[in-house]
Amino acid sequence: MLSIENLVVRYGEIAALRGVSLEVGAGETVALVGANGAGKTSLLRAISGLVRPSAGAIRFAGEMIHGLSPEEIARRNLVHLPEGRAILATLTVRENLALGAYLRRDAAGIRRDLDEVLARFPALAQRLGQQAGTLSGGEQRMLALGRALMARPRLLMLDEPSLGLAPRLVAEVFHVLRALRAEGRTILLVEQNARQALLCADRASVLETGSIVLAGPAAGLLEDPRVQAAYLGAWSA
Repeated sequence: MLSIENLVVRYGEIAALRGVSLEVGAGETVALVGANGAGKTSLLRAISGLVRPSAGAIRFAGEMIHGLSPEEIARRNLVHLPEGRAILATLTVRENLALGAYLRRDAAGIRRDLDEVLARFPALAQRLGQQAGTLSGGEQRMLALGRALMARPRLLMLDEPSLGLAPRLVAEVFHVLRALRAEGRTILLVEQNARQALLCADRASVLETGSIVLAGPAAGLLEDPRVQAAYLGAWSA
């Protein structure tokens, strides 16, 4: 579904990504873990067209997409949910969800997907007419994820979906991600909470200072002493 080859991203003289190669197969959840500043967000921004790579190639469903505008990439049903709450605060919950489907024309399918999103996030069903900015932080994050699902993405890219959430809400986010994986959704997950990311992924890569230093089955990386020492200590409880 997604193939990245030798990707280089620079901000002036600073190389954020140094020859990164990565693949995400259809129906796979692939996790990308690493510390702050490793280049994880830069990779997602390059895939979605928000930054222009200096070198390398990005293919989505067999088509070269690097160089396309963000709108052109979004029209291919590649959905990028950035870090943070990522909602339109002055719109209602219903309007935010409807915005996720703005490129779609299948009215019956949109209604079905809305029902599925509200079943997945019952708190949103009770607040459809409420202004999104008045929701709690956790509810806003669920709304952002629900809006992304309304686009019916072929590939869903998530940037730190658990960042800043209380432990109960972190557990809820990863419960949803495990369910999406079980449904065969195609997901590229960027996450500092390495333990939870590896537990809900098929494969994973570790990014350090712009380069992938480890890659393989997520279960194997979860048991790798190097990963445990560098990334799992903070979430060992």
